[in-house]
Amino acid sequence: MSDSRDPYTVPPAPERFDPPTPADSGSPSTPPPTDTPDGSYPPAPPAYEMGRRDDAGAIESTYAHEERVSLGPPALEPLPAMAGDFATATSDAANAPSLTSRLIDEFVAWLKTLASAAVYATLIVTFGFQVARVEGQSMAPTLQNQDRLIVNKLAYRLGDPQVGDIVMLYYPHDPDKSFVKRVIAEPGDTVKIVDGRVYVDDVLLDDSFVPPEYRSHEDFGPKVMDPGYYFVMGDHRNNSSDSRHWGQVPKKYIIGRVQLRWWPIPNARVF
Repeated sequence: MSDSRDPYTVPPAPERFDPPTPADSGSPSTPPPTDTPDGSYPPAPPAYEMGRRDDAGAIESTYAHEERVSLGPPALEPLPAMAGDFATATSDAANAPSLTSRLIDEFVAWLKTLASAAVYATLIVTFGFQVARVEGQSMAPTLQNQDRLIVNKLAYRLGDPQVGDIVMLYYPHDPDKSFVKRVIAEPGDTVKIVDGRVYVDDVLLDDSFVPPEYRSHEDFGPKVMDPGYYFVMGDHRNNSSDSRHWGQVPKKYIIGRVQLRWWPIPNARVF
């Protein structure tokens, strides 16, 4: 059986189903839906109508108290903190010194440090302490060849040498050379040596630190020390060039007091 309908003809809309009336369903009395001219279902109640789209693409709320909401893409604005951080970073990067400038600053800082260290070292060596090295055996056994010493140069700027002090001094006949000796007599003292025994103002000097094999047996004096002059000797009495040979030493030639032997470490000691 062939279909005589025109294939290009839109079929009629199906019959509309009408919901039961209140009398049929037993529900409370409500007015029946009203037919529309085009035969479609009635519009949903206002409570279920969320809104309608206008020509601008926005949804207009059906409730008077609701605001108009746009469905367009949200405007992406940076957060204040992020914007501030970015601006700070950009500013810092723009103001950051170049690598060459930083290297120059570092170099200048190192030069200042080295210059300061050199000044401090010069002041310390000139007015404070000096490192010295023993050469020879004239002060044996108290000091040995190649011992390293710390000489206190402030000691005799604030006071005078005392009998028994171990001192570093300039050689009176050649101030470019320096010796290490022990003070035997002060200005005004009378020194006399009999068979290697030293007397100061006719009092035998305690020289128990001199071993018997290091003693000498010469005679000297008596000799009175001039004001500002000192008599010095080495502890190795029979192997020392000292005031017995080249005379008294002025105080201005005495550099300082030997304060410490720091090398070799096992033999380190304070004098």
